[in-house]
Amino acid sequence: MKFRLTAFAAIAALGMAITPAESKTFRWAFQGDLQTMDPHGLFETMTLGFQRNIYEGLVIRNEKMEMVGALAESWKNIEPTVWRFNLRKGVKFHNGSSLGSDDVAFSVKRLSTEGSDMKVVAALIKETRIVDEHTIDLVTPAPNPILPLQLEIFYIMDKQWAEKHKALEATNVKGGDEGNYANLNANGTGPFMLGARQSGVKTELVINPNYWGTVKGNITKAVFTPIAQDATRVAALISGNVHMAYPVPVQDWKRLDDAKGVKPLAGPEARTIFLGFDQLRDELLYSNIKGKNPFKDLRVRQAFIKAINIDAIKKKVMRGASVPAGLMVAPQINGFNSALNDRPSYDPKGAKKLLADAGYPDGFDVTMDCPNNRYVNDERICQASASMLAKIGIKVNLLAQPKSKYFGKVLAQNNYDTSFFLLGWTPSTFDSHNPISSLMACRGGPDKLGAFNLGGYCNPRINELAASIQSETNQEKRQKMIDEAFKIHKDEVGHIPLHQQPLSWGISEKVNLIQRPDNVLDLRYVNVN
Repeated sequence: MKFRLTAFAAIAALGMAITPAESKTFRWAFQGDLQTMDPHGLFETMTLGFQRNIYEGLVIRNEKMEMVGALAESWKNIEPTVWRFNLRKGVKFHNGSSLGSDDVAFSVKRLSTEGSDMKVVAALIKETRIVDEHTIDLVTPAPNPILPLQLEIFYIMDKQWAEKHKALEATNVKGGDEGNYANLNANGTGPFMLGARQSGVKTELVINPNYWGTVKGNITKAVFTPIAQDATRVAALISGNVHMAYPVPVQDWKRLDDAKGVKPLAGPEARTIFLGFDQLRDELLYSNIKGKNPFKDLRVRQAFIKAINIDAIKKKVMRGASVPAGLMVAPQINGFNSALNDRPSYDPKGAKKLLADAGYPDGFDVTMDCPNNRYVNDERICQASASMLAKIGIKVNLLAQPKSKYFGKVLAQNNYDTSFFLLGWTPSTFDSHNPISSLMACRGGPDKLGAFNLGGYCNPRINELAASIQSETNQEKRQKMIDEAFKIHKDEVGHIPLHQQPLSWGISEKVNLIQRPDNVLDLRYVNVN
């Protein structure tokens, strides 16, 4: 077969100045559309990954996934709770405005506005102190030696541009393309500028001729098209209408392998797919059980994980390409401990006994929220899980929706409107602290953790550990705390880890690009021959 099981594809030669005769257009497709152009609107890998071609943060990962300076050329932890960032001089926004410390301070403030889905990043910064035009201090609530790692997805906006267009506050995914100038327009410092945006149809990017950095690819225009149907998306690649399409269902790898001029490109992704349940409400929003919440009972949660045959999902749904998970992080993530990565055996008989012991001998009904265009085979995974749960008496009413509707329903902006759900997570920092603080910590407290803990699982000890893990510099002590947090969560079945999905792209043989383990397409490294 022609696909290569590797985290990165071949890197193209270093770029040079591009003349009109050398101009190249790159076209690619994804299964869902972008939710917004607002860089502070939605915490979602696809949207943030696309936006990083337009907007930039203080730091960025290079082609080797190393953290390097972007808008900050250097930084230093000058006090236990103070990080000083020295901004690059001469950097221009796409409209010609100069980057300054006031833009960074404004962007930090904007992260905390009501419509922002990035409050988990805002919580990292207690205050900003402008030292001079190109120097700014970020003050943290407590010592935080890993702050730079946590800022890659914190993008800087032009304060004057936002003021001019009355985009002082972020707009969340529920706002769609209405209500905020920044949803449909963009003004970053990145290598590409927003050329045109037709929601649900296509989004065009054009090269930024005044980019401060180095572009190692040769494209001058990039056209993104959302194509919802798997077969249509793969057909567009084979026919040459797009140069790259993702995700490609693993069952279509052979189809690409047999076609001329294209190939599947697969690799291990650092994303964990998991199930979660509402453990916070006293009564589930979507169930036939009234007056109580079955998921508050550990035995019910244990029954659910025993009822899921992860090996069958790997074989029948993922065609052998997934890696079953026992933890909420992948092996690529710092803090992963293989000794804790086991999971309970498939045991439907034992699961039924647990349900009976919990007072549900006949099971119960529950609605399951699932995206159908976000992860590899997401709806099929939900269907398989529902079928397995039916064998122990759980009737799952599956509500599978496009990611725009799904995220609009289940996230904080809609008060976590879900009883049972499927979600995927790639730690943006590639460190275990990220899922511990975002997915596993109790939400709603003064520490502002657990923003993406959709089901409200809560053990206060995990919040304590999250704070300590963030500030601990001794790696041995830090690992012990990470292990403790994962063990607590695992023993209490806070969520049900399913697997790490594979990176599954299809590309034209005319294209060279980098396949990052976080499933982000960085256009700086795309070459079209």
